[in-house]
Amino acid sequence: MSEPDAAAPSRPLIIVAAVLGVGLVAGVVAIGLIGGNDDTDTTPSDANQPSGPLPLVAVAAPKSGSAACDTLTDALPDTMESAGERLARRKLAKPAPEGAAAWGGVNPVVLRCGIHKPDALTKTSKLRQINGVQWLPVTDQGASTWYAVDRKVYIALTVPRDAGTGPLQEISDVIDKELEAVPPRP
Repeated sequence: MSEPDAAAPSRPLIIVAAVLGVGLVAGVVAIGLIGGNDDTDTTPSDANQPSGPLPLVAVAAPKSGSAACDTLTDALPDTMESAGERLARRKLAKPAPEGAAAWGGVNPVVLRCGIHKPDALTKTSKLRQINGVQWLPVTDQGASTWYAVDRKVYIALTVPRDAGTGPLQEISDVIDKELEAVPPRP
């Protein structure tokens, strides 16, 4: 005759353990859903989504505090189209450079107003007119910087290589509407 196995748990004990396990999993999921959106988390969950204030390096921009730059930055959009996606305007980390704005995530679109005349602007520079604004394109590794050269202040728009033409078109529209055109000054 075989002896009953004394180490086997009883059926009611197994049911209680299963219910507690399911309850624990449900509690962890609920806490994750309710408390998982912590604004202090700076780890990007998506490469195109903002992940907190964006630090921008200060660059020489002697006219960034001008009335023209104030007018422009006040008129900039909260979102912009880039390669089929809407990019949200980013909050800039303090101390934020005056006359600057950015949109997007890891590789943001960055605008700077009131900068020095671009070194690449000469009498023979090939300019491109986009939506009423004359731009000087300068391509670098992974990004292009477009300089608006026909306003009282110089404006730089740096876009990632894969951004498409949306940012340049939208910013051109704002510049053309808000700032008076002047002849380029090479």
